[in-house]
Amino acid sequence: MDKIYKVCLIGCGRMGATIDDEVKDRPHSQRWMPYSHAAGYVAVERTEMVAVSDVMENKVEAIQKRYDVPAGYTDYKEMIEKEKPEIVSIATRPGPHAEMVAFCAENGVKGIYCEKPLCCSMKEADIIVESCEKYNVKFNYGTQRRYVELYHTVRKLIEADEIGNALCVIAKCGSGAAQWSHTHTADMVMQLAGDPEVSYVQGTVNAKEKDWDGDYLYADPGIICGHVGFANGVEGYIVAGGAYEFEVIGSKGRIHTLNNGLGARLWKAQGQWNIKEEAPFPDVKIESGTVKCIENLVEAIDNDNETMGNVHLARRSQEIILGIVASHKYGGKRLLLPMENRNIYVGKKDW
Repeated sequence: MDKIYKVCLIGCGRMGATIDDEVKDRPHSQRWMPYSHAAGYVAVERTEMVAVSDVMENKVEAIQKRYDVPAGYTDYKEMIEKEKPEIVSIATRPGPHAEMVAFCAENGVKGIYCEKPLCCSMKEADIIVESCEKYNVKFNYGTQRRYVELYHTVRKLIEADEIGNALCVIAKCGSGAAQWSHTHTADMVMQLAGDPEVSYVQGTVNAKEKDWDGDYLYADPGIICGHVGFANGVEGYIVAGGAYEFEVIGSKGRIHTLNNGLGARLWKAQGQWNIKEEAPFPDVKIESGTVKCIENLVEAIDNDNETMGNVHLARRSQEIILGIVASHKYGGKRLLLPMENRNIYVGKKDW
């Protein structure tokens, strides 16, 4: 019989437990549902939530009742020490993530599912990576599209040379908040580029010089445009067009995802003059990224292998976001990665 992993949830708010209520009546809600961490664990047979925690006691009680969870805490450290879970979900705002990951790792947790944004500075990101490496903690990042079959299919088509050499990935995801929205964007641009190392970033955000307090930007500015230079030669672009669609342009064709993951279209070069003509895009199953993320984390713990959204990829995509903001701070200059100043902090004061 397969092992059932004990799970504890830190954070009983929107992504932790209630976002399903917001999306369940939307068209094509199967793209997300189950969406919250808690709902995902209920849907995965190999996991069982044994406790939840939140600093607000009324939230703890409500989520215990909603998901029939035996124990509730207002102190996550007490919960980890008493319940001794094998998997912990961190679904709080990003400010305490580094401290929480380190505590979980030091106290025997085998797998962590951490919501985005990962953190507010690269110094914090480094602590998260070092903690997971030291204690061999499996880690998945809460960028749900990474676990969805549609985007895996796009990447497989690229790797199969269906559109030739990938030249660029264009994210048409609007000028939303850098940390709150574009952590998703950066991760998907990176994934469709092949998850390479990042050489440099450059960008413009809607923060003003007066918004900074030294290395601290106590805001979450919108990204007006962003450029990512990947080490494998692929260029990434974040533009203000807002449809949450991604386009990969290759030397012999292109792929364009549609309507925030509902489908995709493929064009391939034909004949002597390489005229691009539409070709069939494979049928794909629409399913919950949250569930696939949890299942992948369980499989990684079972077999001691790497996860799809591992801690190194999470740090890399987080550095794209912080690097774009830092580029703007330094006058829009191209910023080589890894960032030299690991203390630059981007996040609201209540994070």
